[in-house]
Amino acid sequence: MDVTHEGSSTMIFIDKISNTRMIMENALAGKFFKPCFHLNLKKSLVLQKKKGIGTSYKFCYPSKLKIHPPVSHTLNLSNLEVGGVEIQETSYEGLVSDQEIVWPSPDDEIPFWKRDFPSWNVNPEVPNESSVKDSDLMHIIHVTAEMAPIAKVGGLGDVVTGLARASLSRGHTVDIVLPFYECIQKQQINDLALISTYNSYHDGNWIPTNAYRGVVSGIPVIFIEPSNEFFKGQQVYGGSYNELEAYLFFSRACLEWMQVTGTQPDIIHVHEWQIGALPLLYWDMYRYLSLKKPRIVLTIHNMEHYGECRQEQLSKCGLDGSMYATAEKAVDDRTIGHNPERLSLLKGGIVYSNAVVTVSPTYLKETLCSGWLASTLMMHCDKYFGILNGIDTAMWNPATDVFLPAKFHAQKIEGKKLCKYYIQRGLGLAAKSITSSNHVPDATVKIPLVVCITRLVPQKGLHLITHALKHVEELGGQMIVLGKAPDGRVEGEFKHLADLVTSLRNCISIEEYNHNQGPSIRILLMYSEELSHMLYAAADMVLVPSMYEPCGLSQIIGMRYGSVPVVRKTGGLADTVFDMDDQSNPEIANGFVFEGIDEGSLNWALDRAFSYYRDKPVEWNGIVKKVIEIDNSWNNTAGKYIELYNSVRGRS
Repeated sequence: MDVTHEGSSTMIFIDKISNTRMIMENALAGKFFKPCFHLNLKKSLVLQKKKGIGTSYKFCYPSKLKIHPPVSHTLNLSNLEVGGVEIQETSYEGLVSDQEIVWPSPDDEIPFWKRDFPSWNVNPEVPNESSVKDSDLMHIIHVTAEMAPIAKVGGLGDVVTGLARASLSRGHTVDIVLPFYECIQKQQINDLALISTYNSYHDGNWIPTNAYRGVVSGIPVIFIEPSNEFFKGQQVYGGSYNELEAYLFFSRACLEWMQVTGTQPDIIHVHEWQIGALPLLYWDMYRYLSLKKPRIVLTIHNMEHYGECRQEQLSKCGLDGSMYATAEKAVDDRTIGHNPERLSLLKGGIVYSNAVVTVSPTYLKETLCSGWLASTLMMHCDKYFGILNGIDTAMWNPATDVFLPAKFHAQKIEGKKLCKYYIQRGLGLAAKSITSSNHVPDATVKIPLVVCITRLVPQKGLHLITHALKHVEELGGQMIVLGKAPDGRVEGEFKHLADLVTSLRNCISIEEYNHNQGPSIRILLMYSEELSHMLYAAADMVLVPSMYEPCGLSQIIGMRYGSVPVVRKTGGLADTVFDMDDQSNPEIANGFVFEGIDEGSLNWALDRAFSYYRDKPVEWNGIVKKVIEIDNSWNNTAGKYIELYNSVRGRS
């Protein structure tokens, strides 16, 4: 089988036989986890390049290479029930609008997740599902480097959009201010118009700057566009310009825009290190000009990113960088005594903001006890709060999601099985068969499907993700990983694994393929918003094995789509997922939790999840319905932010 390359994407196919496990273990040996043995591929395997389009290889096994028999974890397909009912060849007519599903194939010229869909703006109006209307209304401006869906890299974009929409639904006036990245698709912006042209300072010059207004997902957005090279490029981050200096410029340009237009919000809500200089600029510069009313709230989404900054770089935005090189202000504590000492924009933001929020109560406790910012946070603990993120349940809704081939909800769950089979067919996890109308083969949909949607960075537990590939395969399940690796070394390791297992599969006969139920693993080194929706809907389990996790949205979104979470107990994962076998809190149990960072701890959680799925179908069906109905919406969380805003706002 071939490795399919599509832009930055790579698809990995792993067959459910012991040969694959051996190759995987060797490929990952010394990389992401400790192998139980080593195999010298150079001595044991001979690669023969085939002729034809692209590059493919055939594995030839020397006679001395010992192949161990498969581990026996047989899935009893004849007796297995899913959702408490023994499923026959079931028809789910009527759940896919008024048309039959066109089943996708890996051989399709256009991948199924790149087909034409209705606009992402599936619900452009602000949701009215919140019955809460606040009486003491405010004007809130979010200043951020990301916003979903137009400038989304990670969870930050989702959080900004979700919180803004929830605050709007409660009656407040809300704007988002965002860099006008060159990569933003303008067709996703409604009513885009130039509203002002002004100059903003940078490094001794006043840069002509445009401000545009548009509407995205029902939210008014101000786009800041400088005339220099800042924010040019084909993606949000990683342009050819100096990113730190670009965000220093942006932080001042936002305040300058408020100044020249006379905009006086009650709250300026800044996000992450990129906007960390804005509180300094506000209190030490613009507060002395005409901006008297606003108060500043900073949300830290991930303490790992701290905005390291030289004094002379900070000076480029018009501040005297040397004035902040003290332990009480913005000096990076790790560089005290070094030559030169450096500043941290995140630390400066903490010191200068009226309130500081992180995205879960447990992560707040963890950051007060460890990490280089712990002493600063302890010093300002009276204004430090932990508020759990929510999700926008209008955007993440399996009953209305335009990207799904079938819709479902807790009271009518059958559409989820159609979504699962759609993914299995589209990614080649199910053998091609003649499937008429909206019928699905029972043997395929009964196989447990685990999904992991994540950035492939060390924080996310790379060694556990790669181990899970092997263990899920041993357990007789299927697993899909969707994510990008910003580190070229990490991406190289995954692509190397792709090459090895793809080459192995070329030696497998059709008879072996059919006998072993087909391939079981897919890794897609890419990100697709459309595909992520489909995967959440298809999955039986969503895996989040993070080393640390400030909040985590994957487990929350997964539950919304009926995917049972398997998570490591840390940060926001500990605040949202509670173990099924914890007898002390059975009423809130909703997933499978492990605490260690070793493979054995992960195995323990996966083994228990698979056991529930296979042996306790009634209980499993109950978990699925339960997690769909958990209210993790922003309607709950936004109220806590509104209380915080009111506690710090200036009264005129």
